[in-house]
Amino acid sequence: MVLRTFGWSFAVTAAGLAFAAWQWGWEAFGIVLILSILEISLSFDNAVVNAGILKKMNAFWQRVFLTLGILIAVFGMRLVFPVVIVAISAKVGPVEAVQLALDDPGRYQDLVTDAHPAIAAFGGMFLLMIFLDFILEDRDIKWLGWLERPLAKLGKIDMLAVCLALIALLATAMTFATHAHVSTGHADKTATVLLSGVAGLITYLVVGGLSGYFEDKLEEEEEHEHEEEEKARAEGKPVSAVALAGKAAFFLFLYLEVLDASFSFDGVIGAFAITNHIFWMALGLGIGAMYVRSLTVYLVRQGTLDDYVYLEHGAHYAIGALASILLITIQHQISEIITGLIGVVLIAASFLASVRRNRALAASGASGAEEVTAEEKATAQA
Repeated sequence: MVLRTFGWSFAVTAAGLAFAAWQWGWEAFGIVLILSILEISLSFDNAVVNAGILKKMNAFWQRVFLTLGILIAVFGMRLVFPVVIVAISAKVGPVEAVQLALDDPGRYQDLVTDAHPAIAAFGGMFLLMIFLDFILEDRDIKWLGWLERPLAKLGKIDMLAVCLALIALLATAMTFATHAHVSTGHADKTATVLLSGVAGLITYLVVGGLSGYFEDKLEEEEEHEHEEEEKARAEGKPVSAVALAGKAAFFLFLYLEVLDASFSFDGVIGAFAITNHIFWMALGLGIGAMYVRSLTVYLVRQGTLDDYVYLEHGAHYAIGALASILLITIQHQISEIITGLIGVVLIAASFLASVRRNRALAASGASGAEEVTAEEKATAQA
């Protein structure tokens, strides 16, 4: 099972490291390896959240996620994305941007760094909305009940998540961006941060709204499967349910890709602290992205999220932390080690809490309707 799921990741790792050593030497080998580990450590929470979405898809769309999705993740976000940033910032063509990266890597890095406020605002707002929508929803299973119960009550207020996100964006733009202008003399990034943050918010609302809409429609179809089949046959449209499933899966896939892009922002920017060689960066981050993809599928196939029910909570708390870090880094530098450790600690804590919960349920013999009550007692005791 492990080899079947991670086989491609192992093969890409071996081939990528061998190519780096052959083409550029042992220094490139070491840097590519470090970048791979960096990407995996920063993106473990991404895999957990992705698994919660991917498990709703059939085997075909899971394969699409691992094939077409990895091409988008590796070549789109890890190679093309930094080049596009430089091309826009320097007002040059993509070819000239690549040439700049090869001939003047220092200037290339400066241009990407200069674009960081816009990137961080977009990604931070997108991830913040994911966290807020999760934490403000009333769920049967709660990890930190003392926090999640009152927030679930507040979540009944319409558009509260959007309002909180916009307040965070305004505070970030006015506090950090303006402060950067006053204290360092750099160009005022307030307008840039605001526009990029609003774009991230709109992207979440559009993509998340479409995926949620079609997912709800798909669930309705599954609930009334037999009735809809008879109706479709009577109308001569036997494939209508299949077409709907395709739309639902497509928008969920699109949502996954935007989510992965938002998660990758910190990895791409953080990689410049290690190297400004675009091909070493793309290779190292790409290898890491392969493992994140494989881990996502592994979690789905093993049913890990069903067995360890707090993992999804921990991952979303890690998303909230990452969103905050991205917004803070508009003005202040934060080590990627801290970013990675926060995610690992939160997920590890949620995993251990899940283990304690499972032991408590097994000891009490709880099942069915009693499970939630027993789970809450276990959480309170923990």
